[in-house]
Amino acid sequence: MPIKPSAITERVKPFRLVKYFTFTSLVLVFLGTLMLSILNTHWARTLLRQKSEAYSRLLVENLNHQVFIQFILPVAVRYGQIELRREEQAERMDKVVRSTLHSFQVEMVNIYDRAGTIAYSFDESRVGVTDAGGRELAAALAGETTIRLVQRGNWLRIFLGIPEESRLVTFAPLRAERPLSTLSGPVLGAVEITQDISDDYRAIFDFQVSVIYTSTGVMGLLLVIMIFVVRRGEHIIEQRNQERLRLKEELSRAAHLASLGEMIAAVSHEIRNPLGIIRSSAELLKKKLAGTTQSTAIADIIVEEATRLNGIITDFLNYARPAEPHLIPCQVEKVLEKAITNLAPELEARNSVIENRLPPSLPTLQADADMLYQAFLNLLLNALQAMPTGGKIEVAARVENAAVEISIQDQGEGLPEEVLAKIWDPFFTTKERGTGLGLGIVRKVIEAHQGDIRLENRPEGGARAVIRLPAKAAEPPDTHVAS
Repeated sequence: MPIKPSAITERVKPFRLVKYFTFTSLVLVFLGTLMLSILNTHWARTLLRQKSEAYSRLLVENLNHQVFIQFILPVAVRYGQIELRREEQAERMDKVVRSTLHSFQVEMVNIYDRAGTIAYSFDESRVGVTDAGGRELAAALAGETTIRLVQRGNWLRIFLGIPEESRLVTFAPLRAERPLSTLSGPVLGAVEITQDISDDYRAIFDFQVSVIYTSTGVMGLLLVIMIFVVRRGEHIIEQRNQERLRLKEELSRAAHLASLGEMIAAVSHEIRNPLGIIRSSAELLKKKLAGTTQSTAIADIIVEEATRLNGIITDFLNYARPAEPHLIPCQVEKVLEKAITNLAPELEARNSVIENRLPPSLPTLQADADMLYQAFLNLLLNALQAMPTGGKIEVAARVENAAVEISIQDQGEGLPEEVLAKIWDPFFTTKERGTGLGLGIVRKVIEAHQGDIRLENRPEGGARAVIRLPAKAAEPPDTHVAS
């Protein structure tokens, strides 16, 4: 039965929704993790700058203290005035500054006098330069400390937090110290300190990259797990939808067959009575003509065709309203041997043989021997008819998983795929004469015994019928309606 497009849409829609929801959630989680890592990096940069500024203030205070104690006071006492143009004073200042800052990451130090002229610098060529500090220098000479971050690089590198250079420039007043009061005296000049903090920013960027890599790896692992889970869910949903469609199709088919069976049963009963009269009348006519010189050929034809038609009606009735099995202890191998024995004349006429490979004893089943006999006989006849030029039929049985499995296989041409797909359909037949109900009746008999049957092609050629009957005691179907 072809599946309608609407059914396919109904089947596909649920697991597409699961897939899109899963992937969307994963993307949102990844973007959220990425944004969180960027925010964390921004907070880390902010904390780095705050700590660097606090560190720079302490550094300036320490330098101010050391310069005042170790240079200004001793030089003022010894020389009466400070003149850094004198070599011995310049060397003393350089020694004090470098010994104070030797363990710190300070790239440049400039010390200005009150006129804004550079009196001391790590770069000697800058000594004597005037107004090099701009507004920050003016603020420092006025007693205010200013700190600014200077970064070099294109806008993208600066945005990502990896500028080519990052420097913290601090301008602070150089004060005289009063007794018992640190750096509270008058402003003597200004100090400019430049710190290179590029490595700190690179470390934060490396940390950000590590976080992104780690997040990407975790998200990738989650993606693989999600894909596996989604595919597993899709497979389960697909199976359930196919099972639901199959059950729906079977219910529709069962309802159709039930109504068809009721019609066949009613029509068959109506036909059988006049058919019986026709047959008995033909037999009576045949008896009357037997003592005369007239031919009984016509009467013989009527009796033969009436008998054949009665067989067809019997098949209709057996299919539409199968009899309930009368379950008693039954040896299935004996039922098969009986069918094989009764089929001997037909086998000889068709130049065929049956190879009996039944084991000496099989478990006793609760079954209806007569019904099983009809089913086995029908299968053996089908196998025989599949070999018009003769051949061998193999009958075997074995016990497997609390069931007796019986196989009947022939050496015919096998069943084409299109025939195999319709083989259980009622009224479908490949024979010139036949109702197409034989296999349907066989399946109903097997299912009435709580078993199952399948037909398949053998790899080496021919067809095989496999019947499984439960080895445990079977219960007859309950035909009573609970009140």
